[in-house]
Amino acid sequence: MRAAVLRGVGEIEVADVPQPESTSPDSIRVRIGAVGVCGSDVLRFAVGKGYGFPLVLGHEMSGIVAEDAPEHGYRAGDRVAVFPCLPRDDDPMSEIGEYALGEEYDYFGSRRDGGLQEELSVPPRNLFRLPDHVSLIEGAMVEPAGVALHAVRRATVPANATALVIGAGPIGLLAAQWLRVLGAVRVVVADLDARKREIAERMGFETLAPGERGSDELMLELTDGRGADISVEASGRAVTLRQAITATAHRGQVVLLGDLADDFAMPKELVSRILRRELTLLGTWNAKIAPRGQSDWDMVIASIGRGVNVRDLVSSVSILDDAPAVFADLAERQSWSNKTIFAIAPEAQEETPEFRSSASWRGDA
Repeated sequence: MRAAVLRGVGEIEVADVPQPESTSPDSIRVRIGAVGVCGSDVLRFAVGKGYGFPLVLGHEMSGIVAEDAPEHGYRAGDRVAVFPCLPRDDDPMSEIGEYALGEEYDYFGSRRDGGLQEELSVPPRNLFRLPDHVSLIEGAMVEPAGVALHAVRRATVPANATALVIGAGPIGLLAAQWLRVLGAVRVVVADLDARKREIAERMGFETLAPGERGSDELMLELTDGRGADISVEASGRAVTLRQAITATAHRGQVVLLGDLADDFAMPKELVSRILRRELTLLGTWNAKIAPRGQSDWDMVIASIGRGVNVRDLVSSVSILDDAPAVFADLAERQSWSNKTIFAIAPEAQEETPEFRSSASWRGDA
């Protein structure tokens, strides 16, 4: 089968590889449908931030069940989203369904080969059936949508809540949508990138354009000095984390969603603000797939196309053979990108024209 193999820093080769090894005794073969590119994938490609080479990237993925597995309720042809975390069953966190909080879990696309290949062997626990109205390309967005939902659910949305999201990338705009779904009356999105702000505005959000004045100053001005009840830092920068804290109202909550790219120093004035406003800082990591039927992933899949828009976050769709050029372009920022998707299976490639059409208003078709 074919795979895009990361051989070293900046080096991807599309090559024939052996069939994937089983991940558990009852693993199910899945043909990969579509795979989303995460910022962490670009870092693994560009600077080698990962667990070694060679590696097949890709942890945001959908697929098509390749074999009947009646004992687990699956038939060949069923379309699924694939949860990438492979926990150890003897981990205490696994016993309570907190798979991503375990100490030594495995992970598709980082610690073991992921979705940028034609097939994977997946434990049935990691499969979630996609409804008919959710395409394979949209199915590749379940993982980031789950991360964003889990982050927002860490906070408590009060009555008449105002929220601020700093960072209008895919995760930030998904977090903004979940805040709206979960009851925030006013959701404001801040980003330096005018094109990303345009996507946010088309989704119905107020936007802020930081520049000489930071997102915190603009948000305080917008709210007559009160600030946001919930601030979500989704840019992954120390400066925007400071702004998220400063922009938060008394007894408000700050959700640390972005994985910081630089060190964060907390001056005493900022500590004093946290103390005097009685702010709550909330960490978040990945998403939950338990209990089955009431998990983050269940809610994501039920909501896509029904209150949550992932389609307009997709800026380009490519095929597997284009992986070397696509990753080089993303790493060097040669062209604008929001969410890049690889259509692996023919069924996903057949969906590509409608996504190119829906992206045409951004000039990406």
